Amino acid sequence: MLYYALVCLLVAIFTGALGFSGIAGTATGLAQLLFFLFLALLLISLVVGLFRRV
Repeated sequence: MLYYALVCLLVAIFTGALGFSGIAGTATGLAQLLFFLFLALLLISLVVGLFRRV
């Protein structure tokens, strides 16, 4: 999932440099969504892992 967030970010940077602001904005929003979803799943996984060991 983090891989897809980085790909969307690179697409956003590339299209922004070429002047396609609509596509760049959409790719940036998607990259942000995927990154925060990745962070949320990471935190949930860490908490569940801590409680599973006890």
